[in-house]
Amino acid sequence: MSEPQPHGQVRVVIVDDDALVRAGLAMILRGDPAITIVGEAGDGEAGVALVSETSPDVVLMDIRMPRLDGLGATARLMTQPSPPKVIVLTTFDADDYVVRALRDGASGFLLKDTPPAQIVEAIHKVAAGDHMLSPSVTAQLIARLSESDSDSSKHTRAESLVEALSPREREVAIAV
Repeated sequence: MSEPQPHGQVRVVIVDDDALVRAGLAMILRGDPAITIVGEAGDGEAGVALVSETSPDVVLMDIRMPRLDGLGATARLMTQPSPPKVIVLTTFDADDYVVRALRDGASGFLLKDTPPAQIVEAIHKVAAGDHMLSPSVTAQLIARLSESDSDSSKHTRAESLVEALSPREREVAIAV
């Protein structure tokens, strides 16, 4: 990860196999003068290589992509000496994806129906060291924690995921 740029500038790489999604995200992010898009990639392999070349602060990562999926790419990025923050941005909110993404080092998990302003906000928060989850994802994690589960290791893992949430994210999840 590069050192944060002056005036809070955040360097971002977009990794998604859908060119239209990449273009839409780029258009949204270019509306914020504090965000600089340093590159785009169409699959996880190309994304990992691009991150090595550009040293972004934050990577927006899709899950389902050819060659290397976003979860595998995220895990690879976390092995780098100074890994970027990763926000998984996907249409899939399955518990297994969420848990694996967070376990593999993602700092955020957003659904593609997240409003543009919240995507921009998530980038800034994650770049500052916070975590960001879509409200529906937060609700799923809390529900999973609430289930009576005889396997204490699963319960402990769910607790740690909920503890990673900010007070506001917990409040929103409970309200949902």
